[in-house]
Amino acid sequence: MPGKTLIGKIIEQHLVAGKATAGEEAKIRIDQTLCQDATGTMAFLELEAMGVDRVRTELSVQYVDHNTSQFGPENQNDHLYLQSVTAAKGVYFSRPGNGICHQVHLERFGQPGKTLLGSDSHTPTNGGIGMLAIGAGGLDVAVAMAGGPFKMVVPHVIGVKLTGRLQPWVAAKDVILHLLSILSTKGNVGTAIEYFGPGVETLSVPERATITNMGAELGVTASVFPSDSVTRAFLKAERREDVWRELKADDHAIYERVIEIRLGELEPLAACPSSPDNVRPVAELAGLPVSQVVIGSCTNSSLKDLTMVAEILGKHPTHPRTSVAIAPGSRQVLEMLAEGGGLAHLIGGGARLLEAACGPCIGQGMSPATGEATVRTFNRNFAGRTGTRGDQCYLVSTETAVATAIRGELTDPRQLGIPYPSWRMPQSFKTDDSMIIEPPPEGTNVDIVRKDTIGDPPYSKAFPESMEGEVLVCLGDKITTDHIMPAGTYLKLRSNIPEYAKVVFSCFNEEGQPTFAERAASVRDGGRCGIIVAGESYGQGSSREHAAICPMYLGIRAVLALSIERIHAANLVNFGILPLLFKDPEDRGHLAVGDTIDIPDVRSQLQVKQPLHVTVRKDRGRATELMCRHTLSEEDIATVLAGGRLNIMKQRL
Repeated sequence: MPGKTLIGKIIEQHLVAGKATAGEEAKIRIDQTLCQDATGTMAFLELEAMGVDRVRTELSVQYVDHNTSQFGPENQNDHLYLQSVTAAKGVYFSRPGNGICHQVHLERFGQPGKTLLGSDSHTPTNGGIGMLAIGAGGLDVAVAMAGGPFKMVVPHVIGVKLTGRLQPWVAAKDVILHLLSILSTKGNVGTAIEYFGPGVETLSVPERATITNMGAELGVTASVFPSDSVTRAFLKAERREDVWRELKADDHAIYERVIEIRLGELEPLAACPSSPDNVRPVAELAGLPVSQVVIGSCTNSSLKDLTMVAEILGKHPTHPRTSVAIAPGSRQVLEMLAEGGGLAHLIGGGARLLEAACGPCIGQGMSPATGEATVRTFNRNFAGRTGTRGDQCYLVSTETAVATAIRGELTDPRQLGIPYPSWRMPQSFKTDDSMIIEPPPEGTNVDIVRKDTIGDPPYSKAFPESMEGEVLVCLGDKITTDHIMPAGTYLKLRSNIPEYAKVVFSCFNEEGQPTFAERAASVRDGGRCGIIVAGESYGQGSSREHAAICPMYLGIRAVLALSIERIHAANLVNFGILPLLFKDPEDRGHLAVGDTIDIPDVRSQLQVKQPLHVTVRKDRGRATELMCRHTLSEEDIATVLAGGRLNIMKQRL
C-alpha cells in the first residue's frame, strides 16, 4: 500500500472541509498564527473590523521586528496600537529588540505537527522542526485568529532526498541555493517540499530552518523536515522537550517527484543579481571587489551561524575596504554571543552590530553605495530591495560572507586555508522570555491606543455586472511585491492606505510624467476600473497584502497575467480584485497601456466556470476578442463578486 507523506498526514489531521488530495481545495484548522509589525497592524485592524473580541487559536503571537528604526512617529504609533490590541484580543506580544519572528518562534513557540499561519512569506521557516508552516496575507491570518479555517489547494509534494554530509565550508544555504537553481522562483505554485533521507540527520535545526526559510523563494506552499532526535535535542535545549513528537513520512511515501541532493558534492554558491534563482558557484565569481557584507536576516542569524563568524573574525579581522554588519536573529542569540565571548570577537574583528531585527533585509538601512557589490546572507536580492537603485546584491552563506569580509572580495571560503570552526549545539539555550508579554485574562478592560497615523482598512464595492476598464501598466515576468509596493522607508505608511497607495509601482514611474497612482486615481474617479497586465510569476516574494489593498484603493479591479503566485492571488481575491490568466499566452503581447478592456456580463461569466470572453479596444476603436481563464473556486468567485472577504466576514459576524 502506498505510504503517506508527512505533509499529507498533517493536513489530514487538521482537515475541516474538502479532501486531503493533491490539487483539490480543502480547509484546514490553524493551531498557531504569527504576525510581524509591517503586516500585523492591518491584520488586527481587519480583526477589529470583523468584530472579534478574542482570538480562537491555540496560540497567536505578534512580533515587532520590521519597522524598528522609528524614523518619525508612524512606527512607534503602530507598535503602541499592536501592544494594546494584542492585550485586548488575547495575543502574545514580542517587544522590539526581542528578535525576528521566525527565529524567535522557532526557539520559543513552534511545535512539531502543528499548523502555523503567518502574515509573512517566510513563515515556512518553522517547517525546520516539523510544522506545517504557511505564509499568507494578513486578512487570511485575521480570519484564522477569528477561528476560521485556512482555505488552500492541497499541494503536490515534491520529495527532496538528502544523502551524504556537507563538506567543511559548504553550508545549508548552499543546499537551498542549489535547489533554487533546479526549480527556480516560478512555476512551483501548488507544490510543497518535503525533505527526507539519511542526510537529514546530519543537519542541525538551525540548518534545516535556513533551508525551509528560502522555500518561500521557490514559491511553494510549505517546506517541511521530519521531527526526529535532532529536533528533540533542540527543543530540549530550549526547555520545551514536552512539545516534541516524532514525525516522518511513511516508508515508500509517494511524491510528485523526487530530487536527490548529494550533500557531499555541493560547493559554495551565490545567488547573483537580481533573483534568488540566478545561482552560480562562488569559485566562478571569486575576485569580485565587495565594499559591503551584511550577515543576518531570518535565514542566517542563528547562534550556529554567528558563533562561526565570531570565531573567524576573532582571529582574522575584516578587510579595510569592506564595511561589515551583523544582525543577530534574536535576543537569545545576542545574549549567548555576549556571554560566550563571541560578541567581543565580532566587534574586535571590525564588524558593526545591528539590532536583532530584519533591518537591511527589507531595505531598512545599510543600503550599498552606487555601483558597488554587496554580499548578504539574506533570502532575497530583488532589484532595488537594498534601497539602492541598480544594486548588485549577492546572496551567500555565512561561511562565504565571512570569507568575503576578510578578503574584501567575493571568496570561496574553502580557499581561506584555515580550519573550519566546529560547532556543537549547546545542551541548554538561554531562555529569557521577559520581552514577550503574555495577554491579560479574558474580560480584562484594555484601552486600544490608536494614533492619528493609523487608518481603517478600506472596503471595495461589489463587482459590477459588466466591467469596463483601462490597461494602466503592461509588465514582464517575475514582478515582485517589492515592485508593486516598495518596502524600505515606505513601510512606515502601511497603516495609512491613502498615503501608501501613492507609491504603487513607483519603481516604474518616469520623471516628469504622471505617476501610476495618479493615473489610476484619475481612471477610478472617472468611473472606470484600472487593469494590470503582467507576464509569468506576477506577485512573487513577500506576503504583503498591501500589494492588493493599495491597488484596490486606486480602483484596480482585475489583473491579467500568464501566471500569478499563490499568496498574491489569494490577496487579490481577498480584496475584490479579479485574477485572470491568459488562455493563449500570445495575447499578452497584444495589449498595451491605454487599451480599453471590456468583460461583458462578468458576474454571469464567472459563475459558469468557463473561460471569460474579453473585448479589447484600441485607440482608434478597433476591437479584438481574447479569452481568459481562472482557477477560482466557488467561494473565491463569491468573495470577488462581494468586493472582498472583509465585506463577507463583517456580514457574517
